Amino acid sequence: MTNLRAHGDSGQAFPIYITVVAGLLFLAFAYLAVGQAAVNRSGAQTAADAAALAAAQETRDQLADKWRAVLLDPTKWQDIFEGKGSGKDCWRADQLAAQNDAKVTVCDPGLLEYVVTVEANKPVGDSIVPGTENTKSTASAKAVIKALCEPPDGSAEDDASPQLKCGDKTWDLDPDDEAGLPGPDDLFDVHLATNDEG
Repeated sequence: MTNLRAHGDSGQAFPIYITVVAGLLFLAFAYLAVGQAAVNRSGAQTAADAAALAAAQETRDQLADKWRAVLLDPTKWQDIFEGKGSGKDCWRADQLAAQNDAKVTVCDPGLLEYVVTVEANKPVGDSIVPGTENTKSTASAKAVIKALCEPPDGSAEDDASPQLKCGDKTWDLDPDDEAGLPGPDDLFDVHLATNDEG
């Protein structure tokens, strides 16, 4: 009699065991789906960051070239440091997004900034979450170009060599000494915008 009861108890426990195992498997697959989505989203964000920075750095280099072209006319420096007349070209954003397995869907250049949105080339993939197999992650980033230098105030002698103050450093500018001139990264800082920068 005792053996029959024990056998009956084990028979009742088996469906509960199956239910628990099935639940655990479902949770495991759900976590896997969340992980897949997080990795895909992270990749898209990396692509957006790289694309925005690349576009801003290209503009920074263009501005530096324009500054060198008017090196002996400090009256024209302020417009350059304010980003006026710079080319607003997104080709570098497209290039860096492609290198990170994504494509640019929006590239919005401002005066000294770029806002870029990208979409990952690969979808999240098959999972237990319906509709994810064709869903592609998107991400946005904003890169800011900030002038690091102050044009002279106009009080210098006309025949004096122009000077440029960048932070704690003052450059004595000699157009014949290319190696001694400040480079693009001395003139401008390029960084991803933080939340307080919009």
